[in-house]
Amino acid sequence: MRNLLLIPVLLTLTACAVGPDYRTPESPAPEALVRADEALYSADPVEAEFWRRFEDPLLTQLVEDALAANHDLRIGLARYDRSRALLRESRRDLAPTVTAEGGVANQRLSADQMPGVSRADRDSDSFDAGVSAFWELDFFGRVRRSVEAQRADAEASAADLRALQVVVVAELVDTYFRLRGLQEQLRVAQANADNQRESLALVDARLEAGRGTEFDSVRARAQLESTLSRLPALEGEIAAATHRIAVLAGEEPGGLVAVLEEPAAPPALPTRVATGLPGELLRRRPDIAAAERRLEAASARIGVATADLYPRFTLTGLLGTQAASTGDLFARDSETRLIALGIDWSFLDTGRVRARMAAADADADADLARYEQTVLVALEETETALARYAQALREREHLVDAAEASAEAARQARVRFEVGVIDFLEVIDAERSRLEAEDSLARSHTRSATALVGLYKALVGGWDDVPEGRRMSVESASL
Repeated sequence: MRNLLLIPVLLTLTACAVGPDYRTPESPAPEALVRADEALYSADPVEAEFWRRFEDPLLTQLVEDALAANHDLRIGLARYDRSRALLRESRRDLAPTVTAEGGVANQRLSADQMPGVSRADRDSDSFDAGVSAFWELDFFGRVRRSVEAQRADAEASAADLRALQVVVVAELVDTYFRLRGLQEQLRVAQANADNQRESLALVDARLEAGRGTEFDSVRARAQLESTLSRLPALEGEIAAATHRIAVLAGEEPGGLVAVLEEPAAPPALPTRVATGLPGELLRRRPDIAAAERRLEAASARIGVATADLYPRFTLTGLLGTQAASTGDLFARDSETRLIALGIDWSFLDTGRVRARMAAADADADADLARYEQTVLVALEETETALARYAQALREREHLVDAAEASAEAARQARVRFEVGVIDFLEVIDAERSRLEAEDSLARSHTRSATALVGLYKALVGGWDDVPEGRRMSVESASL
């Protein structure tokens, strides 16, 4: 019997797993990023914690708070923990399942079952206890392929969490820049309103002195009211951005109003951005890692389905004791045992098995296409982000000159009006142009900042080497 039991054990140890062995698919590896202008971009390693580049302590604190308390990240971490728990469960299938059981029973047989026996003698007690084991002998790798698939799923979940980190941090930094841009637009509008109040006061003074017209006064007031009408909309957008940042950082919507609504200058943008090498980009992107891991899981599930073409061997064992009284439960002759080798083979239902195999193949084909698409989209996002940031900086250069020229034109228009060279209509046009130019410059700075955030979002790959207690981290790939 012992030799018989050694046979399936040895076969299990030497068995191979059916189905394809996974190989990472080849992906495009461009030698250079087409839009990486050497004047603006370098191939130096990407700054993973890119928000520190802006040297804004409040922004840094907000990002740290978001990585520690954001509710979307907490959901993602719970999903990752769940995938790890399922992986631990699947690994248990590689070893025997051992259970303990026991019972006590009282039975009475009928008079027909035991003729001529008294009622009291037809009663009997039974006591039993034992340990049983069940083990699927993984000759053809069904269990091993299942573990392989679950491990790949857990690694994909880890990559998903890193990708979610990138999304949350990018949204927070982007919203922070938009908040500072809106505050700058509000400041510009308020400053222009102050200038226009001075113009209105000047026109009214000239009117009282008999040197102006009612028409000029009405036009000046209309210009002022038009500028003042911009303020409520900007204040509403500032409030919305403030609330969004608070929620991203894990706070109540109004929890950071006092901190964020204090105006501050938009952070300065870097003059040169490190993009790293194109090949490193593909290895760094968590969405690519997640897609590749899911492709491996789909490949492993082909093996799970294929294993059903072959017989499934199980080994069952029971060691226990049974007696009619508790005193005899552990007596020498009360022991029981069972050793059984079972075979389950669906060779008469191979059509159903092959249908499942075909479905698994189709799933793998879809995941391969999804992986290849993810790689292309990653390259597309990076190239587009590079172009957008470069063009946003060029646009801003022109708008800086336009704002300076418009401010000078407005100043000269007022001087010329005061000495009577031009009429007030030209002053209104000059002040309107100044407001539009300065507002466009503020918007341009915001667009440049958000374009830079989009570039970093395309370049970075999440953060898993983080201090415990400060951020939600994921384990390394060696699950």
